[in-house]
Amino acid sequence: MVVEIKTISTDKALQPVAHYSQAKLVPAGANLVFVSGQVPVAPGSKFEGGSIQEQTKLCVDNLKAVLEEAGSGLDRVIKVNVFLSDMKHFAGFNEEYSKHFPGKPARTALAVLGLPLGIDIEIECTALAA
Repeated sequence: MVVEIKTISTDKALQPVAHYSQAKLVPAGANLVFVSGQVPVAPGSKFEGGSIQEQTKLCVDNLKAVLEEAGSGLDRVIKVNVFLSDMKHFAGFNEEYSKHFPGKPARTALAVLGLPLGIDIEIECTALAA
């Protein structure tokens, strides 16, 4: 079954100010996969720091691996939640993020008081499963 994801956009609300859509519409009955927050640590290693772009890429790599295991992929992501240690990281995060999500999923990005392991970013998502 091929499921069409519809992008919702209206001039009656603020247009996106970064790489995301106002909303995504998924038909009832679609199978969804909810991916827990992924951190910038490669399997079998420890957090090694790095730029926010490098940390974002590691988070995305981990999201991709989990999604593929579920029979999905980055191209089927509907909604992303991003947690940053500080909003000063937003521009660098958005620069790297936009390379991986051409479909511009709906997204929320916010700064939080703290993240585990001293990391600067954590990303979770919801996607269509196969």
